Amino acid sequence: MDLRKTTAFFVTVITCVFFFGMTGAKAAEPYNLGVALGLTGAGALYSADGVEGIKLAVEEINAKGGFLGRHKIELFVRDSQTKPDVGVREVKDLILRDKIRAVINDYSSAVAMAVKPIAQEYKVLHIASISNSENITKINPSPYTFQVVPNTYMQAKAVAVAIAKMAKAKGWKEYITIASDYEWGRSTQAETVKFLKETAPNLTLKKEFWPRLGEAQFTSYITGIMAMKPDFVVGSIASNDNVAWMEQAKTYGFFDKIPYPGSLITVTELQLQAKTLPRNIIALTRGPFFAHMDIPMMADFVKNYRAKYNKFPSDWAVLSYDAVYALKQGVEKAKSIETEKVKDAMKGMTVNLTRGKLTFRPIDNQLSCSSYTGTIADDPKYPFPIYKDIVEIKGSESERPEKEILEARKKK
Repeated sequence: MDLRKTTAFFVTVITCVFFFGMTGAKAAEPYNLGVALGLTGAGALYSADGVEGIKLAVEEINAKGGFLGRHKIELFVRDSQTKPDVGVREVKDLILRDKIRAVINDYSSAVAMAVKPIAQEYKVLHIASISNSENITKINPSPYTFQVVPNTYMQAKAVAVAIAKMAKAKGWKEYITIASDYEWGRSTQAETVKFLKETAPNLTLKKEFWPRLGEAQFTSYITGIMAMKPDFVVGSIASNDNVAWMEQAKTYGFFDKIPYPGSLITVTELQLQAKTLPRNIIALTRGPFFAHMDIPMMADFVKNYRAKYNKFPSDWAVLSYDAVYALKQGVEKAKSIETEKVKDAMKGMTVNLTRGKLTFRPIDNQLSCSSYTGTIADDPKYPFPIYKDIVEIKGSESERPEKEILEARKKK
């Protein structure tokens, strides 16, 4: 055999192996996904479920090769402790040490708002799946921040419509609010009061109560409210705080004596307080699985979640699972894992999620998703109460007009 031809042949083979080997290595680059949620502190209850939903989504996607079928997702989970300064520190570390391309964050809206400028500075996608203050996307908008949960404006509008109808029917005149004293509680309470003034102008807000975030003892609030004998009370309390509030209020017969309509009672509370939760109260939630069991993606998610965790998924598991799949579809639309391309692809994008076919509004990257109200009642299909006569208030029916968003930004 000609030595020169043989040498040339092997050089060609080695070159091809090297070239395609390098190409394959690049194609197999993992996608580093960060998660910074309040795994301790007031947000622990909801955040733990959120992480479960995220992990299930990652497992499913990685089983098919990862993003675009070749970029396996590597997950990096941190505890924000439900504190803005800790959240910022942990997200910065995720960015600088773990080289994440996106972060799902947080339980607390205050933490999410503190993280938003950090994500923008480092050009990292920031997806809010639990925190839902409208200000996360309304004020000082970031092209890197997306919200997959109905925001405080949307939820407050849904509550106000329901309460206004009840107030008219029952002749209610005065009410009291109780809300956690931080970004989400303040924002939700303010929007609810505003909408009630518009939809039921005859109602009078008698007093506002503001327990601190992380409050565990509600006795003084319960007795103070009951002494004032309002026609009804609207609450904006969540996670561990909400469980403590509901359990303690029930021991005083609070819900037997005072209507408590439109307050946040999620699948978490429905399961944890299955035996003690008052029935026949009208409540509000963000992503109940039982509202969409007719959607194949939701039915499959519930089946797989139960198989993995031996329980039904909470709203927070649903929303966080959806966050990962929204990101997946953004990557697919961009045909790339490069953040700039994914960010641009997700703007105004329509996604198929467990809650149906939904669209991110271009003006604020807020997913036009639904809120849900209904009456707490038992159902033989489940070992806990669910929402009877559930009403789905779609994003298009509850989101803030774009004109108002632009005006609010001018004021800032």
